[in-house]
Amino acid sequence: MLKNKILIALVAIACCSFMLKDQDRLTVFLIGDSTVCTQPVSQAPVTGWGTPFTAFFDSNIVRIENHARGGRSTRTFLSEGRWQPVVEHLKPGDYVFIQFGHNDEAKEEIYKDRYTSPEDYRKNLVRFIEETKAKQAYPVLVTPVSRRRFSKEGKALETHIEYSKVMTEVAAAYKVPLLDLDTRSRALYDTLGPEYSKVLFNVSEAGANPQFPNGANDNTHFSEYGARRMAELVLDEMKKVNLPLIQKVRVVKIANK
Repeated sequence: MLKNKILIALVAIACCSFMLKDQDRLTVFLIGDSTVCTQPVSQAPVTGWGTPFTAFFDSNIVRIENHARGGRSTRTFLSEGRWQPVVEHLKPGDYVFIQFGHNDEAKEEIYKDRYTSPEDYRKNLVRFIEETKAKQAYPVLVTPVSRRRFSKEGKALETHIEYSKVMTEVAAAYKVPLLDLDTRSRALYDTLGPEYSKVLFNVSEAGANPQFPNGANDNTHFSEYGARRMAELVLDEMKKVNLPLIQKVRVVKIANK
């Protein structure tokens, strides 16, 4: 009987220790669109940068929760109730990485349900920031990663001019760290050039990938390699702005300088 009681007590202590450890673990919430989210296997090799980003941290110390979803703008992320679970689970010291813009700026008829005006985009970013700070957590703005588009001269073109500008202004006004993934991704495309930069994206010839038998020429969504390079750019930007979270990164080798 005594041995059983001791065993039960030890198990209870171990469980409590695990629970306390889990509660104390810092959480980084990612919110955004398809360039960030965890993609379904059916879309392989398409990968959001949030997937390799997770591997840069020890899960016993930092938990990454990727709440980003394909096709979402700031407006639809809010209207679909996707922001509420994040707010409800935020605790002091957590982080929220916020990257939107691709779908907010989509004015095409087929994407009109996603469109968010620059004014509303600004308001939505401010809401994310204020509600995160209210929970004593840290908001981090990430400018929308650039699409792959080149000029005739072979120079990577800016594809999110208006929305990246708004995000930069909001970051300055509310004193929030800004990771400029828009500028950094374009610099990487320039380094690789119009042809070699294809390796970063879901671009393939017909018959090369069974998931896309007719080939793919997707200059928005990343390959596994491309997602990894974008995640490394995010890490390098964290280092650049001296974000305290960088101290918890277990993989410190940054390839794209």
